[in-house]
Amino acid sequence: MSLLILFARVPSLQAASDGHEHTEGPESSEAEHEEGGVHLSAEQISMAGIVTQKLQAQQVNRQIMAPGEIRRNQYTSSLVTPRIEAQILQRMARLGDTVTKGQALVLLSSVDLTQAEGDLLLADREWQRVRKLGKKVVAEQRYTGARVARELALAKVLAYGMTETEVKQLLDSGRADLADGRFRLLAPQDGTIIADDFVMGELVEPGRVLFDISDESLLWVDARVVADEVSVIRKGASARVLVHSDWIEGKVVQVHHALDENTRTLGVRIEIPNPGDRLHPGMFVSVRIEGTTTESVLAVPSDAVLRSPDGDWQVFVEQDEGEYEPREIDVIRQSSGLTVIEGLPAGSRIVTQGVFFVQSELAKSGFEIHNH
Repeated sequence: MSLLILFARVPSLQAASDGHEHTEGPESSEAEHEEGGVHLSAEQISMAGIVTQKLQAQQVNRQIMAPGEIRRNQYTSSLVTPRIEAQILQRMARLGDTVTKGQALVLLSSVDLTQAEGDLLLADREWQRVRKLGKKVVAEQRYTGARVARELALAKVLAYGMTETEVKQLLDSGRADLADGRFRLLAPQDGTIIADDFVMGELVEPGRVLFDISDESLLWVDARVVADEVSVIRKGASARVLVHSDWIEGKVVQVHHALDENTRTLGVRIEIPNPGDRLHPGMFVSVRIEGTTTESVLAVPSDAVLRSPDGDWQVFVEQDEGEYEPREIDVIRQSSGLTVIEGLPAGSRIVTQGVFFVQSELAKSGFEIHNH
């Protein structure tokens, strides 16, 4: 009998030795703290302008989801090529450099330009001589011929790549030794050099691409959309692109008309900004495009949704008059000032104005937000 009593007492002795008490008091108290919210007086509610709204289904624009790929904006890109055969003498810009319009990129030398410069000097001297003599002395044919020859010679050197400043310096000097065939290719736009495939001393043909320049502040996303869904997409429609867990706002700039025979999809081109130069052509992304039709979903004003201290999305639910609790939700998407959400039943009263005041008062109470 004494042995039975001894063994019966062992669990309680072990619990005492571990310093744990098997009671419900502390755990119940902590649960109430976690599930708590914040109570505001009528005066605080009025002062903060707190407004609540019943969560209910609303008609919002349908969104089309599709995969996409970032591509460079060809409308803000340029190729730099010589118009005549020339030899590369000096590189003045490199891959990755940011350049401005009119900046010198490379120094070239051309035999054809040397001949054209010599012709311009001769044509200019003849024209200056004829112009001084005037139409009363010079025959009309000679006068007109000299002027046309000079204009043609000028147009030729400009077409070959000389700048107006370089031409003026040559003509003002009148020196034949300055007609050396050297000229510089200039950047046609602001942007970044994304290709410069050539070597010093190389002899290049007309049309050979020496520099590829692109302004990557605005990029394209080419999305592949199922043909049946393209009918609800319009040029100018809002779109969102998911890159590295961040959504970037954009707009539809083109809807293609040719169907891809392999994927049976149509291309939709979206223009997006490139903040911090974080995006690069070739990256794969997810796209959501706002369509022209609507669908019934649970949505709240976007101002009602904010981040909790642990980074999750949340709204505040009015449990009773003056009693507000944070509830974590899933944000599905945004559309025209509304945020489509999941995680709460229809009929819940959501704080739609004064949300930051409620969050601030909650923080003052020392309440820690957890999953509910």
